[in-house]
Amino acid sequence: MPYASNDQLPSSVRDHLPPHAQDIYREAFNHAWASYAHSGRQDQIAHRVAWAAVKRRYHKDPAGIWRTDGDRL
Repeated sequence: MPYASNDQLPSSVRDHLPPHAQDIYREAFNHAWASYAHSGRQDQIAHRVAWAAVKRRYHKDPAGIWRTDGDRL
């Protein structure tokens, strides 16, 4: 199901990603959800697309914190 706000995202997303990354995840998920409406794996595909979108802008540092490529330690 599409997410109307970041508060509705799964805890695995809310509890680990910064707010901007959550926005990216939600927008990518919702778009993929609509794009794959006729697939039997709609939910699974939408989550994979959303994580891929986040990983284009963010990475995990050695401490496990999600950062943008421009962030400095």
